[in-house]
Amino acid sequence: MANTPALFPILVSNQHRIGPLARAADEAPLDSSGCLTEYRPIEVRSILGKSTPRRDLPFTHTINPYRGCEFACRYCYARYTHEFLERTPEDFEHKIFFKQNAPWLLKQELAKLKPGTEIALGTATDPYQPLERRQRITRSILEVFARTPGFSLGIVTKSALITRDLELLQEVSRRHKLTIHLTVTTMNANLARILEPRAPRPDLRISTVARLRSAGLRAGVLCSPLMPGITDSRSSIAAVGKAAAEAGASFMAAGPLFLKPCSLPTFFQFVKEHFPAQLVAYERRYKDSAFVSPEYRKRIAEVVDSVCREYKLGRRYQEMPPSKEMPAPAVDLQPWLPFAS
Repeated sequence: MANTPALFPILVSNQHRIGPLARAADEAPLDSSGCLTEYRPIEVRSILGKSTPRRDLPFTHTINPYRGCEFACRYCYARYTHEFLERTPEDFEHKIFFKQNAPWLLKQELAKLKPGTEIALGTATDPYQPLERRQRITRSILEVFARTPGFSLGIVTKSALITRDLELLQEVSRRHKLTIHLTVTTMNANLARILEPRAPRPDLRISTVARLRSAGLRAGVLCSPLMPGITDSRSSIAAVGKAAAEAGASFMAAGPLFLKPCSLPTFFQFVKEHFPAQLVAYERRYKDSAFVSPEYRKRIAEVVDSVCREYKLGRRYQEMPPSKEMPAPAVDLQPWLPFAS
């Protein structure tokens, strides 16, 4: 029998082999469009993702109702997820896919999990981005949790839209261990607008924390990522901490920026345009590693800890009583050594 690939190698080299996710994305019909953005439905085989054990994350499973995010945060590490769809990192904020079969899948998959399993909602896309207002997929997921008790659920968002679901979240909280995180990277509205172009203003996020707390929900602030030379000063972190405390936040947590290769060009362009004096330092540090040095992580942790003590904010995973033995520093800890190795 003739060996067709050997006789006609050009046929093989020109064939574009795509995976099932990319094929589903290619076949997804256009549902609607917005400001330079397309929205398409996509069917998936599973709604629960499994986290990588070696990353030492506080959860074992993830849920992302959407692929892509319209908030267009310049530092977003999740742009890599569009690579599985054979789309570009830039497409992450312009081509949004919604998982219309999410609640049906979740109901089947939760039945296979052990009670107490830690699940994070919104690790690679904001579950309350603008499209949720119409598609209501995140809400349909919460409705499943409201009927299925016994898990530990964390939600991460930048959106005030979450308050639409207050009563539903209260029901989820009665049946599960629920923690809600509002990401606030800076209280500087002008900086937030260029850093997170289509996300709600910082003050609206803080107001959302206050509403969630008034509803009896455990909600706090993620001041992440902390960007060297941009948002990592103690004064900047303390401004977020003060706002969080005034909103009655249950906790505040923060961590330094890490840059996956797919996110690096977008963030570097942002630095070049708005913080050109920092560009060389960023290029030097992040060209070989996605992570900052251990020394920098340790110093950031110390500052965040001191801010939490100053404003009597709890910890993300356990309540931290205020300490009288270690008062907060009276001076700013600048200048930084953000790229020490």
